[in-house]
Amino acid sequence: MSAVAVQDAAALDVQEISVSYGGVRAVDGVSFTVGQGSILGLIGPNGAGKTTVFDAICGFAPLAQGQLHLGGSEISGKAPAERSRAGLGRSFQDARLFPSLTVFETMALAFERHVRAQDAVSTGLGMPWVVRTERRIRRRVEDLLELIGLVAFRDKFISELSTGSRRIVDLACVLAHDPVVLLLDEPSSGIAQRETEALGPLLVRVKEATGCTMLLIEHDMPLVTSVADELIALEIGRIIARGRPRDVTNDARVVEAYLGTDQRIIARSGEGVTEPGEEPEPEEPPAPRRRRPARVEGPAPAEKLARADEPARRRRPAAKQPRR
Repeated sequence: MSAVAVQDAAALDVQEISVSYGGVRAVDGVSFTVGQGSILGLIGPNGAGKTTVFDAICGFAPLAQGQLHLGGSEISGKAPAERSRAGLGRSFQDARLFPSLTVFETMALAFERHVRAQDAVSTGLGMPWVVRTERRIRRRVEDLLELIGLVAFRDKFISELSTGSRRIVDLACVLAHDPVVLLLDEPSSGIAQRETEALGPLLVRVKEATGCTMLLIEHDMPLVTSVADELIALEIGRIIARGRPRDVTNDARVVEAYLGTDQRIIARSGEGVTEPGEEPEPEEPPAPRRRRPARVEGPAPAEKLARADEPARRRRPAAKQPRR
């Protein structure tokens, strides 16, 4: 297949991008392609350059070199707003929503780009085209609430929601823009374990319902390996491994990047899992501990035993001395 055909088939094509901050090369020659309707996970230790890659794709970080193609169209020189209108969606680690609005109002506000510009007079008089637009947005919000499972929170204020629920609302606001490629930056950060377990099936359901392509930065390995079709491991701004989730997580370079070369740390982390059919090496039994001899208390003094056996005696009040 020719390079042009591969570029047309890819939802996102990243070619040799680099980002520098002063004399520091945060991203160094990163290249990858993401197919239509697939989920690509980005993993790596803190400081590996994962979020900087997202910033470069969205236009928040200027490119020192490289090119970006979204759906076959080059977006390298476009502003972030133009990339968003082209079909690029992005969520951030900190979901900043309006705390005084309800969930329904927040999501309806996210559909602003689908509203035809109306003047204040038409809106105030409730002209027919304004009413039709509001009715259409209301239906779309209801459908999106059902898709992400927030129907029960429809009329709750954002300030009343948990961190996990606010992240789901933030995801719904990004989906309101109908993104072709969706970038999710650590969606499970700061949420409870029960909410993290429900996040994976939700992402798969959103992908199947919308058909969008997802790029996912995540430190929760069970989550990212359960939803991603492929993984990319980054270290110091460079790709060190790419492939199926099982192959990447078992790669020696990835294990070293996360845990270092200290075998004691690797052993404590549960790494070094044996392959099917391979017997694990027997562990040396721990050295037996020496038991200290039991401390034998000496016999109580005879006077204490005698005092304990004697019945309690009543003390007589002392005789008063006559006054002289």
